Amino acid sequence: MPRAQIKDEKKYQELRDKGESKEKAARIANASANQGEKTIGRKGGKSPSYDHWTKDDLLKRAREIGVEGRSSMTKSELVKALRDH
Repeated sequence: MPRAQIKDEKKYQELRDKGESKEKAARIANASANQGEKTIGRKGGKSPSYDHWTKDDLLKRAREIGVEGRSSMTKSELVKALRDH
């Protein structure tokens, strides 16, 4: 059943089937529906890899997006949690 908040249901389902979170799949599907896939593919790439961030910066970013259990995570666990969010 189509959902009103998802603008490209097919793209959303493809991303969910690949294992992406509901939030991330919806964000990508809606962005590609609004701006086109070619435009979305060129965006990004301005921030350094999480591997190069300090643990404090990773904790701050995890707090901003609501990663649970972040205070007890190691740096590598924070990087994985941020990538998987």
